[in-house]
Amino acid sequence: MKRRDLIKASALVGGTAALDINAQAQSKQEHWHQSYAGDRNQPALAPGLPNKDYQPVITPNNVTLPWKIVDGVKIYHMTVEELWHEFAPGLKAKCWGYNGHVHGPTIEAVEGDRLRVYVTNNIDAPTTVHWHGVFLPNGMDGVGGLNQRAIQSGETFKYEWTVRQSGTFMYHSHHDEMTQMAMGLMGMIVFHPRKPTPDYGVDRDFAIMLSEWRVDPGTFRPNPNEMTDFNLLTMNARCYPGTESLVAKLGDRVRIRLGNLSAMDHHPIHLHGHYFKVTATDGGRIAVSAQWPETTVLVPVGSTRDIEFIASEPGDWAMHCHMTHHVMNQMGHDFPNVVGMKRGVTDRQIRRLLPGYMAMGESGMGDMGIHVESGHMAVPKNSLPMVGAHGPFDYITMGGMFTILKVREQLKSYADPGWYEHPDGTVAKPASKGQVAKDLGVG
Repeated sequence: MKRRDLIKASALVGGTAALDINAQAQSKQEHWHQSYAGDRNQPALAPGLPNKDYQPVITPNNVTLPWKIVDGVKIYHMTVEELWHEFAPGLKAKCWGYNGHVHGPTIEAVEGDRLRVYVTNNIDAPTTVHWHGVFLPNGMDGVGGLNQRAIQSGETFKYEWTVRQSGTFMYHSHHDEMTQMAMGLMGMIVFHPRKPTPDYGVDRDFAIMLSEWRVDPGTFRPNPNEMTDFNLLTMNARCYPGTESLVAKLGDRVRIRLGNLSAMDHHPIHLHGHYFKVTATDGGRIAVSAQWPETTVLVPVGSTRDIEFIASEPGDWAMHCHMTHHVMNQMGHDFPNVVGMKRGVTDRQIRRLLPGYMAMGESGMGDMGIHVESGHMAVPKNSLPMVGAHGPFDYITMGGMFTILKVREQLKSYADPGWYEHPDGTVAKPASKGQVAKDLGVG
């Protein structure tokens, strides 16, 4: 056989093998889809009940949407409304939310449940609700103009489907999305498995929605036209020091469900003191053999990630976005860099024209929150510039996407236990000159 004929024959065999592999893969995919979704027209199962069929989810700074059962169907009612929302003490804005909350309450159900969700629109603009990542009939998907007409002000629409999956999902307006999501119309969804595997059970199950806002100091409305320069980064629509702590007992198995409906940014969420495993995405639960350990999980825009760990180290552990500007409140970006400058004379001259003028930044921004809270620096009404909070040792110079995991050896309840009391000898402290000289050999 000539070399040219051999190459042709090899290519033919290789192409046939590739076709066989592709055909097998397609067959497996079709079989998976049929077995997974084959019960779409079957009657719903008996409604799953909290504390009986699943460990209820906790949504810090928020609630779970209430429901009732009518003829075996779980009935929910969501009201879209304008309301005042507090991001943290000292900063409020008039937002759009659901059932008196920004973001909306968490929707919780069990695989196999039949859901009927009534949505009443009480704002002055048309809206819809899209069930992000959820398998349902096309006409229930909630994209305005494509799957349904928009819900006009004063109208109530009905969405209904049988839950055919488990995992962490989200909901949000899908009409004039840029405006309505920026105003707060979003929330979390949790569907528990009907027959959970042994690795699914946890003692504490938290849901946290990540999002970003533009609220200029002195104003009272989120700005939906912002594209890049967001100045409020939130967990469940709260920024530190307004975020509730996550409380766990030593040895508890903890799950944190993270959803990201930020306009433009991914968020690397970092947990101190522990490592966790990434156990699920919005595409489903990851097989135990494929889960991987991390201390930081990247949550892309439009996605969810579940992380799980054992609360193994007592203490107050920071959990925050690791983009440094995302742990600040109402930062300004349009002023010169003055780090290292000495401006004493300049400040005195400016104060002749602007009494009370006090520039910040020559040694960083860490002291700004203290000056604001102490009344040394005047700020616009309804603003929270750079403010963190007083901690047990010093001022915590972080805000924004920041919260605290509080792990304790003994707990009478899961209420906030206050600051951690460190055992003797376990806190960093100033070193004596003698000790430094002895250990480092320096004067």
